[in-house]
Amino acid sequence: MNTYADDVVSRMHQSAIEDPEAWWAENARQIDWYTEPSQILDRSNPPFYRWFRGGVLNTCYNALDRHVSGGRADQVALIYDSAMTGEQRSYTYRQLLDEVALFAGVLARNGVQKGDRVIVYMPNIPEAVVAMLACARLGAIHSMVFGGFAANELSTRIDHCTPRVIVAASCGLEPGRTIPYKPMLNEAIDLSTHKPDRVIIFQRDQLHADLDKPHDRDWVAEMKAASPHDCVPVESEHPLYIAYTSGSTGAPKGVIRDNGGHAVALKWSMKAVFDTDPGEVFFAASDVGWVLGHCYIVYAPLMHGATSVLFEGKPVGTPDSSTYWRMVEQHGIVTLFTAPTALRAIKREDPDGSILRSRDLSSLRTLFLAGERADPNTIEWITDLLDIPVIDNWWQTEAGWPMVANCKGLGLMPIKPGSPTRPVPGWDVRVVDENGQETEPDQMGAIVVRLPMAPGAALSLWNADQRYIDSYMTAFPGYYNTGDAGYRDKDGYFYVMSRTDDIINVAGHRLSTGAMEEVLSAHPAVAECAVIGVADDLKGQKPLGFVCLKAGTTARYEDIIEECARMVRHHIGPVAAYRETIVVERLPKTRSGKILRGTMQKIADNQEFRMPATIDDPAILEEIAVALKEVGLAGNRPD
Repeated sequence: MNTYADDVVSRMHQSAIEDPEAWWAENARQIDWYTEPSQILDRSNPPFYRWFRGGVLNTCYNALDRHVSGGRADQVALIYDSAMTGEQRSYTYRQLLDEVALFAGVLARNGVQKGDRVIVYMPNIPEAVVAMLACARLGAIHSMVFGGFAANELSTRIDHCTPRVIVAASCGLEPGRTIPYKPMLNEAIDLSTHKPDRVIIFQRDQLHADLDKPHDRDWVAEMKAASPHDCVPVESEHPLYIAYTSGSTGAPKGVIRDNGGHAVALKWSMKAVFDTDPGEVFFAASDVGWVLGHCYIVYAPLMHGATSVLFEGKPVGTPDSSTYWRMVEQHGIVTLFTAPTALRAIKREDPDGSILRSRDLSSLRTLFLAGERADPNTIEWITDLLDIPVIDNWWQTEAGWPMVANCKGLGLMPIKPGSPTRPVPGWDVRVVDENGQETEPDQMGAIVVRLPMAPGAALSLWNADQRYIDSYMTAFPGYYNTGDAGYRDKDGYFYVMSRTDDIINVAGHRLSTGAMEEVLSAHPAVAECAVIGVADDLKGQKPLGFVCLKAGTTARYEDIIEECARMVRHHIGPVAAYRETIVVERLPKTRSGKILRGTMQKIADNQEFRMPATIDDPAILEEIAVALKEVGLAGNRPD
C-alpha cells in the first residue's frame, strides 16, 4: 500500500510516538488556556501519566464562551430532535451559553463548588447538555447516569461518587410508554448511605413528578431565582467527569476524565478523524449517558464550533427505519456517527434500501461507526446505498476518543470492511501474545496500548488507583490492556474480533466468535447475529449462533440453520465444530447497542447472573432463555 494518505498518517503517527511532547504541544494551541502548560507530559509517576501540567483552562469556556466572543454567537450550536414527541428546538451558541451560565448559577446557589460531584439522571434532552456544561463551567465533576436506570444501580453510583446535587428529569420516553424517573430516584436515595443536598427536577410535559421531598427543587423556579455564573479556571488534570463502565465485580468502576487532555484530543479529532469543519452539522446518534454521547454529542462538536444534533428516539420504530435519513435531509447533516447495531436494525426493516433512497441525503459526506464490531456485510450494504465512505473506528470508555480509525481529515486511506484501519496518531496500539510479545501479521492476540496513552485517556478510576492498575496495567507491563482480541494484517490494519472473554476454546483450539459472526452475517437472510461459546462435555466449549432474520424472509428456518453451519465450516473449517443456530426475533443489548453475549452464555450454561444494569429491554433475556430450552440447553432465567 503506497498512497499519499497512508504516507501522511504514517509520518504523523511516527512523530507523535517518537516525540509526543512536541506533537501535543502543537495541538494544544487549538485550545484557549488561562495559563499555558509548563510541562506537556509528566512521566514522573507511571502509570499515572499527566498531560499539560501547569495548564489552566475551562472546558465550558472552550465549548461556548470563546465562540460567542469569536463570531459564532448566532450560529446554531445544538439541534434537539425528538422522534418521541415530534418536538424540535435549536439553540445558537449565545442562547446555549445563556442557559448554561444561568444553570451554573443554579448549581452554585445550591452549594456546588469546584471539585463537587453532580449526578445527571436525564434522557437525551437539551437540559442534560445544559447540566453537563454548567458543571464544567463551575469545575464540578459530573456523572451522567442513564435516565431510567434501576434504583439499585443508581444508588451504587450515588454512594460511590457522593454527589452534592442530583439533576433529573421527571420522565423518559420509550416507544409506546412513559417512564417515571422520580419514583426510581426516590428509591435510590433511600437505598443510599450518602444523601444529596439537593435534587433538581426538570418537569417534562409528558409527566410531572411530585416534588415531595425536602431536598426537591423545580428546575424552572430555580432558574428564575438564579444569576449567571462565570467560568471557574481549573488545572489541566482536574477531573471533568466520571464515566461508569462495566467491571468484573459488582463495585462501580468510575473512569476519570481530565479537562486539559480531553479538550486538546477531542478538538483535534473533529477535523483529523471526523473531517468535520466548524459550522457544519455533526450527528452522533448516541445517548448522552455513554462516553460517545459525552464526547461527540456535547464536548467535541461544541469545542470545534460545529453544530451538534441531539436525538431522542430509536433508529427504527420512531416511526420507521427512515428516522436517521429524515434527519440528515432536514438538518443538512454532513457527518453521521452511529453504532453498527443501529444499521443492522435499519437493514432488517429496509433490506433493499427503498426507504433510504426516498430521502435527499446529498449533504452527508461520511458515515462513521463504533460501539460494536462492524461486520463487513453491513458495511458493504450501507456503502452501496449511500455511495460515501463508511468508516469504522475503535475505542473504549477508558480511551475517551478513537484509538484506531481511518483519519479522513488527514486523507482517506483505502477502506477494508471489517477493519477500523490503523492507529490514530498519538496512540501506540499493538497486538501481543500471552507473553507480551508482538505477534506476526494475521496472528490473533491481545490488543494493547503502549504507555503513556494519548491525552484524553483515563486518569485513573474514581477513588481506586490500585484497581486501575490491577484492571488495566498488570497483564502486560508497560501496556494498557484493552481486553479486546484481534490481529493486524501486513498493511498494519487492525481487526478487532471480540472481547478477550469471547475467545472460546473448542477442543484446545482458540477461536474467535467475531470471526464466526462475520460469516453468519453474510447469509442473505440474516439481519443480525451473535455467537457464544457454551459448555460441552467433550470439547470443553462449542459455538452456538443466534440469528435475527431480515423482514420479508420466506426461507425455512431449517434451511437457514443448515446453510449457516455449512458457511462456517467452509470459511473457518471443521475445527470450529459449528453446528447449531437458533433463530430469534431480537438480541439482548445495552442501550449503546452492544450485544450481551456474556449474559447469553450464562443463561445457556445455567449459571447465576445479575440483570445487566444497562440492558435496553430485560424481556429479551426471557425470550433467549425460552429459545435455549427449546434446543435442550439449560436456559436459566434472569433473577
